[in-house]
Amino acid sequence: MVREWIIFAICLGLGGHIALGVILHAPELWPWSDAGLSGLLIGLSVYGVVQLVRSIWWVVRGRTKRGSVNWSRLAS
Repeated sequence: MVREWIIFAICLGLGGHIALGVILHAPELWPWSDAGLSGLLIGLSVYGVVQLVRSIWWVVRGRTKRGSVNWSRLAS
């Protein structure tokens, strides 16, 4: 449970940094008045992508574990 909160906090922080970078590089397209909302939405989007990648990783890792051979057990 703590791990999920840490991942969530890191994603929100990364979203804030992405929003800040976008606002600083294109202030005419991204006004400062929307910085907080942009940071929150981008952070939630980053969190969604991270969770999607983690889910795919678990599926792929689960397939390779089931199909792999434990060579150390066969050698003994």
